[in-house]
Amino acid sequence: MIVPVDSAAPEPEILARAAEVLRRGGLVAFPTETVYGLGAHAMDPAAVAGIYAAKGRPGYNPLIVHTADAEGARALAAAWPQAAARLAEAFWPGPLTLVVPKRAGVPDAVTAGLPSVALRVPAHPVAHALLRTAGLPVAAPSANRSTEVSPTTARHVERGLGDRVDLILDGGPCPVGIESTVVSLVSAVPTLLRPGSVSVDELRRVVGEVALPAAEPGGEAARPSPGMMDRHYAPRAPLRMLPRDGRAEALRRAAEAGGRVGALLLAPVDDARLGPVIRMPADPAGYAARLYAALHEMDEAGVDAILVDPVPDGGAWAGIRDRLRRAVTG
Repeated sequence: MIVPVDSAAPEPEILARAAEVLRRGGLVAFPTETVYGLGAHAMDPAAVAGIYAAKGRPGYNPLIVHTADAEGARALAAAWPQAAARLAEAFWPGPLTLVVPKRAGVPDAVTAGLPSVALRVPAHPVAHALLRTAGLPVAAPSANRSTEVSPTTARHVERGLGDRVDLILDGGPCPVGIESTVVSLVSAVPTLLRPGSVSVDELRRVVGEVALPAAEPGGEAARPSPGMMDRHYAPRAPLRMLPRDGRAEALRRAAEAGGRVGALLLAPVDDARLGPVIRMPADPAGYAARLYAALHEMDEAGVDAILVDPVPDGGAWAGIRDRLRRAVTG
């Protein structure tokens, strides 16, 4: 069930209803500044199992736990390094997740059996108010079927999960549009596990050295962070990146091959055989906010293939490049 909620001043009675669903072990989808999350009581293993069942999510993929403030996050950590304190002060509430050693009592179901836990304090007014009202930590991955495109509207959640969710809070489109940056603090040097809207340059300005991840685990090995599966954020139709050189020829060949070919393009194209064509914003923040909604539109249009212009190489585009890389077919 979708319930509209004022994104600037969430209604207390709606929040109280959603908080009660969480307390009794149910699932609530709610907006964050990044994407819509599928929330459950993080300290209730049965409730957390409901997230995995609803999403069809593999058990080796850990969840992010959301709290109302940094104090709530620290209460779930066995250690809180100085780097964590600095990053939390600089970026929380906001689209940054910190991976730290977990405190005893944090369910293995949340962390995929790992000795660490991923923590975030979201900035969206609805998410923040819900966490305050519920008074408990909420495990919340993106509110979609596993590996599919993340939702940035309540309707995306409804189409993807349907009646698997007890309550969907509709707070409008998510302003950031891609998942949070994830940084591991379990070793001496902070390590970037997943790029997002908080860039590695911004992180380095706060804590100095930030390492880039080594090769990601394959198969069914537990991931140190969500969002590290090879195929993720993927639309139903095969997605292909256009070459930087020979773009026009690649578009022409795709149009001539037949079928309905959609495209997400940074530059215009004059070929009536392509469609739908979505002109994407040229700035990274605008592109990120539009990306998942555009992919959902392609799914709804029933295209046979999706072509995407390559995005720039700058650090601010790293999160977008990561999402597109994992969505590519083949």
